Amino acid sequence: MRRHLSLLLTTLALALPSLAQNPAQDTTLTPPPAPAPPDTRHLTPETVPHPKPGLVYIIPVKDMIERGLLFAFRRGLEEAEANHADAVILDMDTPGGKLDAAEQMVLLLLNAPMRTVTFVNPRAISAGAIISFATDDIYMTSVGLIGDAMPIMMSPLPMGGAQAVPDDLKEKVMSPTIALVRSAAQAKGHDPELGEAMIRPEAGFKIGDRVICPEGQLLTLTAQDAIEPLREGGAPLLAAGIVPNMDELLKTIGHANSRVVTVSITTAEKIARVIEGFPMSSILLALGLLGLYVEFKVPGLGFAGIAGLLSLAVWFWGHHIAGLSSILELTLFSIGVALFLTEIFIIPGFGYTGIAGVLLMVTAMLMSMVHLTPTPPPVDLPAITFPMVMWRQSIFNLGFALVLTCVCGLLLARFLPKTNAFQHFQLNSANSSAAGYVAATTPVNLVGRRGLALTPLHPAGIGNFDGERIDVVARGTFIPQNSPIVVAEARGNRIIVDQIQSASEQGNAVGT
Repeated sequence: MRRHLSLLLTTLALALPSLAQNPAQDTTLTPPPAPAPPDTRHLTPETVPHPKPGLVYIIPVKDMIERGLLFAFRRGLEEAEANHADAVILDMDTPGGKLDAAEQMVLLLLNAPMRTVTFVNPRAISAGAIISFATDDIYMTSVGLIGDAMPIMMSPLPMGGAQAVPDDLKEKVMSPTIALVRSAAQAKGHDPELGEAMIRPEAGFKIGDRVICPEGQLLTLTAQDAIEPLREGGAPLLAAGIVPNMDELLKTIGHANSRVVTVSITTAEKIARVIEGFPMSSILLALGLLGLYVEFKVPGLGFAGIAGLLSLAVWFWGHHIAGLSSILELTLFSIGVALFLTEIFIIPGFGYTGIAGVLLMVTAMLMSMVHLTPTPPPVDLPAITFPMVMWRQSIFNLGFALVLTCVCGLLLARFLPKTNAFQHFQLNSANSSAAGYVAATTPVNLVGRRGLALTPLHPAGIGNFDGERIDVVARGTFIPQNSPIVVAEARGNRIIVDQIQSASEQGNAVGT
């Protein structure tokens, strides 16, 4: 017993110093030791993991918005997605542009997998405002403006300017545009009523009792208006903030150290923007068709046909760079030209081959002005009239080109023969019998003579009559080579022959 008591006292004596140093030791859990750092002694500099830097793409949206700019815009988004970019910034300064191009850009942005930001630097007017609603965030410079997005009509005549949409078509144009903006705003967390006030003057916009834009006026926001909170401590009206330049914007959105790639618009794309737009597209198309028409009417000139082909080549090239035409359209057009020429020079008359050639050429030209594979809209985006708008514009451009071709053709037919340059391509003096010229005649006794076709008669060719080679023309269907023929008519130097079908007639055919 005494031995057990002594052992207990010894144990207490050893434990008392520890309890004195940490009185709460018995009630507090000791935290687990920190894990040891990983052993990297076996790693080489190439295998040591490093944090991956961010990647930001900047796409300029400058000047007028049209389908030529759409090609560079689409290319930039595709590159950003392929390289797994963290964000895409639209560096925007535009007074507006074509509605169909803006609609396509909206669809591309709504399907973009990365964060999208619009930097209003300093204008996002009309189509620019519509595009901005399809981005996740909007930032503006201190002098930025955004709004005034009501659709208008442009005069088809050069320098015709803008025109108001007729009252009977106004709602038809307004409704799909408003639906597009509202859907984009809802998808990106913006106020859809704000977008509608920028398009429809009757909408107006107010916050509670405070009128931001009275009815009858189109809404255009300054930068200060756009960042004003809807309520005390609430979200801003539209813009997430005001920044002075692109560098500050990158810091604001958390990409100060990210790698930045700016999508530059190439010289070819700038030229394509001019070629694809109206009226240059119709003018080039009309020059091409007019050159081919003049070459057909006055064979042997050469320069008219070459000029026409060059105009069409430039036209197709511009639409290809704009992302509209491809090798398919060029192939269809070439096949159409080949069928048309076959009908003119080989097959007599004008039948199915010529009609098929014309239809292929018209179809190829229309397809070259329409992007046939638009980006599919998100599921919650209602149907819009984008494809129909592009087809209408394409039909208008082609129709204008055909009218211009007809007018220029009539003017050339009326005044071209009177010009000094054209005098070198036509015969101005008459060859009379008084000057010693005698008309070539064909003996009447050729009618009824039989022979063989030395060459295929398609329909012209050469016939052999008793060893005499005579130029002949088949009447009706084509006549194969070595077929028995008979002279049916003789009109001056034009010998018309028929093919001998019966066996008895073939036996009487003479030839070598």
